[in-house]
Amino acid sequence: MTSSKILFYLSVSFIIGIFISSIVKIPLIFLWGFLFLGFSVIIASLFFKKDYLVIIGFCFLFLLLGAVRLQISEFNIANDKLSKFNDKGQITLTGKIFREPDIRNNSQKLKVRVSNVTSNVTPNVTEGIVLVTTSRYPEYKYLDKVKITGNLQAPAEYEDFNYKNYLMKDGIYSVMNFPKVELLKKEKNEGPSFVIYSGILFLKQKLRESIRNNFSPPQSSILEGTILGDNGAMSQDLKDKLNITGLRHIIAVSGTHVVILSSIIMYLLIVLGFRRGQAFYIAIIFVCFYIILTGLPASGVRAGIMGGLYLLAQKIGRQSMGSRVIASACAVMLLINPLLLFYDIGFQLSFLAVLGIIYLEPILRKFLKFLFKKVFSNELEPKYENWISLFSVTFSAQLFTFPVIIFNFGTVSLASPITNILILPVVPYLMFFGFFTSLMGIFSNVLGWLLSVVCFALLSYFMWVVDLFSKPWMYKTIENVSWIWLVVSYFIIALLTRFLNKKYIQKFV
Repeated sequence: MTSSKILFYLSVSFIIGIFISSIVKIPLIFLWGFLFLGFSVIIASLFFKKDYLVIIGFCFLFLLLGAVRLQISEFNIANDKLSKFNDKGQITLTGKIFREPDIRNNSQKLKVRVSNVTSNVTPNVTEGIVLVTTSRYPEYKYLDKVKITGNLQAPAEYEDFNYKNYLMKDGIYSVMNFPKVELLKKEKNEGPSFVIYSGILFLKQKLRESIRNNFSPPQSSILEGTILGDNGAMSQDLKDKLNITGLRHIIAVSGTHVVILSSIIMYLLIVLGFRRGQAFYIAIIFVCFYIILTGLPASGVRAGIMGGLYLLAQKIGRQSMGSRVIASACAVMLLINPLLLFYDIGFQLSFLAVLGIIYLEPILRKFLKFLFKKVFSNELEPKYENWISLFSVTFSAQLFTFPVIIFNFGTVSLASPITNILILPVVPYLMFFGFFTSLMGIFSNVLGWLLSVVCFALLSYFMWVVDLFSKPWMYKTIENVSWIWLVVSYFIIALLTRFLNKKYIQKFV
């Protein structure tokens, strides 16, 4: 057995351990039992001279490691010092804004790393993270030191959305809504990392201002979301239309978005004459630049990792190797933060989208080429081949993510397959011309306005598709979706994909 295959089994065992421990609280006696069982199987392999027993033994140990890693994370959450002040009356916090402020139409959200807490009961120096929602003005910046006075609260748990779990995966267990905020000290140079990150945020702000100077809503909102990952200024009406058409992922930094966009870039570069190896490195550079431009949010970094892994799987050119790389990377990401598996839907969608493109896309693409040849009795022209590749990538990613979307949101966009085919080919051009126009607009309003013509045409086409397909009947809501649906759906998808790959992969070549 190859080392990559062994690593795959160990990674999957680790993930299963986190999965089981997320569903049920594993008693300590069972954890000791797994430890004993793992070492017993490894020792038994020395007597029976069976190498596979060693692998099975280590799989038990890695499963144990996954369960323990999640329990350690849950222990840290239960013993978080800052959350002890939740719902205990008015307190005063002092800390630094450690992420770019999330600017909305009438408010802004600040992630503050707390260094000092003073309550009515007792002063206490502690550490923690609080999400502060405050008024739109005055504006605050990355690394501003602030003093906040208000009521610390536990995040709410709504009937259709668990906000507490959503924030918990990012290490946030406390929130403050519209407290008194006092700026103590503006940001200052604190080393190379500060200079780089502050420079990125400065460029992002200038690009945002340039976009708003040269485009009016809703075009400006779409462009901000597409090239900057911002949707705070987007109207609720436009968000609803994007949900109905299944295009919301295009204006968000998501793994599915990055994966699909990466595949489009790869195909475009190959069409332009680049070899696959050259296209891989250019696409990787593009993904890195895009994630940096969005301000390096945690979700964006994870999306970039998944997009980069998908490109690596394409470069390797083998399904088995690609899946092993993805499983290993997933295990590493969960080792860092095991809460991602259950509480980060973006992580789930990214992982599933990559698996869909690795396993289903090749067979679907070959089937469509085979079908075209049978119907028209002619070889497929390269320009049509790229359209087929685009469709197969989009459909594969959407099919593998469809059950999770239904389970978590209870919504189905009937127009999504059509709208994604119509919109995704123009997204790379929209990002290129949008960034170029916005960049030139920083230096000259006139130049930015002149260069905005092509970008405006692409945005107008985008809005035309959105308006055309955003009819209420194209969006269905399904209530009370059971977890059984999720299990059965992926069981069927896995069986179908395996069956097609084993029986028909050679037939369509």
